[in-house]
Amino acid sequence: MKADTAWLMRYIREVADFPLPGVAFKDITPLLANADAFRFTIDALADHLAGMPIDRVMGIESRGFILAAPVAYRAGASFIPVRKAGKLPHVVAREEYSLEYGRDKLEVHRDAIHPGDRVLIVDDVLATGGTAAAASRLVEGLGGVVVGLAFLLELTPLGGRALLGERDVYSLLSYDEQS
Repeated sequence: MKADTAWLMRYIREVADFPLPGVAFKDITPLLANADAFRFTIDALADHLAGMPIDRVMGIESRGFILAAPVAYRAGASFIPVRKAGKLPHVVAREEYSLEYGRDKLEVHRDAIHPGDRVLIVDDVLATGGTAAAASRLVEGLGGVVVGLAFLLELTPLGGRALLGERDVYSLLSYDEQS
């Protein structure tokens, strides 16, 4: 039985015109600042993924780090940060991608993923899917297997799932901007 998660929405603040005019940014810092909401979020994500064969949990910079690290701990898996270009000190694999307000690049250390590693990708928000798709390509390009993607919040009208193909995608919350 799925836990009631709707109450978490009151801890997600919408910030208009950030980072650019026309973008309605979903700020999860109020959720992180509430111990009960944060604990519930991590437990709900980890409980949903229990039993999934996971070797590594990849967190997408930067809010994805906050969610992925405790999920990795709960899963008994290692944590891998995927970062914006130029932030990692060792040899990297890089993937360019589009997002709702421009283009960017993600990088991961080449030695962070080995052929056959089963990787769960975690981020705070699934919007257009560009970032998550780029992270998936990084994992697969290094020989890893994406066993799933998990998000705190999915902005369903932006259709991000479509870019993720047949991969297993789980979102704790869905936000329909039309309602």
